Amino acid sequence: MDKKLNVLMLNGSPRTEGNITLAFHEMEHVFDKNGVAYENIQLGRMDIRGCIACETCRNTGKCVFNDMINELAVKFEAADGLVIGSPVYYGSANGTLMSALQRLFYSTSFDKSMKVGASVVSARRSGCTATFDELNKFFTLSNMPVASSQYWNNIYGWEPGEGSVDEEGRQVMRVLAGNLVFLMQSIALGKERSGLPILEEPRVWTNFTR
Repeated sequence: MDKKLNVLMLNGSPRTEGNITLAFHEMEHVFDKNGVAYENIQLGRMDIRGCIACETCRNTGKCVFNDMINELAVKFEAADGLVIGSPVYYGSANGTLMSALQRLFYSTSFDKSMKVGASVVSARRSGCTATFDELNKFFTLSNMPVASSQYWNNIYGWEPGEGSVDEEGRQVMRVLAGNLVFLMQSIALGKERSGLPILEEPRVWTNFTR
């Protein structure tokens, strides 16, 4: 396996030194040890609007709004893994991140099969598992294996940097990163030997109103 593995990391927090950043740093140390390239992009303070359901992307292959999303699409297509992180807002992910992900996944037509996904969540107290499930749905809708850890991928803290005292949460991030690397390596070797799984039947679409 000659190709260097590459991970795209999308940080949905508006806090540049928040607890998602801290969690990502724990993962990055593991990537560095394993020779995995990564790019960490802070989305939380960007001006990213939501999808307007115009479906222009079906004809052009890119979003009608020529902003960061079309830049991310190129990086996502080239990546072997995608890590998305968000603080918990009212039991849900950051709105800017959700707008970005909805447009990114919907407007891109490239095959996402077997790119490995991982979601990371931070909170003061609760809402982590609901947000974790919400983010993982992007992967499971796209034939993307989901990397897990020894506990749900969350870290606790309110003020920026408070997650540093969550020793279990920090360890969860390191284990997650190791599992993500292993999955990407295994899939890369499998692709070399056997290729990707082939869908041997046409895609079925069911509309419940007709």
